[in-house]
Amino acid sequence: MRRRGLLILLALACAGSLWCEDWKNPAERHAEAYKAYLGAQSPIPVDGISNFVYFARDRAAMRGNAFLDNPSFAGAQIMYPWALVEPERGSYDFSMIRDDYEFLKARHKRLFVQLQDASFDPSFNPVPAYLMSRDYDGGAVYQRGDDGKPEGWVAKRWSPRVRERFALLLEAMGRELDGKIEGINLQETAIGVSAKDDPSFSGPVYAAAVKANMLAMKRAFPSSVTMQYANFMSEEWLPWDDKGYLRSVYEYGERIGVGLGGPDLIFTRKAQLNHTIAMMHEGSFTVPLGIAVQDGNYIGETGTASVEKRRENLVPALHAFAKGFLHVSYIFWSNQEPYFSEDVLRAFPAVR
Repeated sequence: MRRRGLLILLALACAGSLWCEDWKNPAERHAEAYKAYLGAQSPIPVDGISNFVYFARDRAAMRGNAFLDNPSFAGAQIMYPWALVEPERGSYDFSMIRDDYEFLKARHKRLFVQLQDASFDPSFNPVPAYLMSRDYDGGAVYQRGDDGKPEGWVAKRWSPRVRERFALLLEAMGRELDGKIEGINLQETAIGVSAKDDPSFSGPVYAAAVKANMLAMKRAFPSSVTMQYANFMSEEWLPWDDKGYLRSVYEYGERIGVGLGGPDLIFTRKAQLNHTIAMMHEGSFTVPLGIAVQDGNYIGETGTASVEKRRENLVPALHAFAKGFLHVSYIFWSNQEPYFSEDVLRAFPAVR
């Protein structure tokens, strides 16, 4: 409502004004940027970007996959739920991560870990059961959609008690994995939580909590790449309602040496253009940037399993946009079929 009100006031102020003939909507400042990259062709040249294949939690899909014999791909990105690597309080199990690391290493590939503390499935809670108690402020809450219905779970990142356990997990992981794995990233900052779900939650508190987790990750992994997926922040919407939360996360990452990234490489949607994409393009960074091509992104959508048989192969354009407009060091390509086999592998042929 606030954004709509601002637009109405601006429209009224512009009525009959010559000044408004030169006014440009800041929400559309990058709307045409993608067009410069639509002519990109296959095969995609070797250009210094590290391409990883994202398998989510489907570790089995990595074995026997064609990317293993393709020199264009540096390795695999696998998601490991918090509950899996800390099944009981203070008892850590990194055996799956070690197995995946050794499997990839034997094939001259590298592992990028995504640590899961949130889900988009209300039937799956990635947070350890021991945290779901009063001792840890309940541990996790439902993520809810605009209709108030549960859409998933998220750890109470804003709770100091939960954050303390998360930092200890990162510390234990770092002792075993730092310098071996290519990198580790924390999940996206966007969550469907408000003060209605938890009275202790607020935008400023959440922003500070995200940064605290970033610092804990960096301290635990001084050698491997560290990255925070930062796409949207609660209680703000860019560019109209900018409270500085998302911008501060990007600035903090640059200051402490944590890379920045985000899900959903979609270059035609205002939401992504005004948040993750704007932060990357408009900022100046020495830390590595990364972008994920998630399910649906291959057809310009997000979070969809639908298959378009007749389609344009967007992979060359997505890659060119990520390189030329975002200046990323990493691209994480979802193993979504048939798009990975038919579009990605055709754009990155094993033999050239």
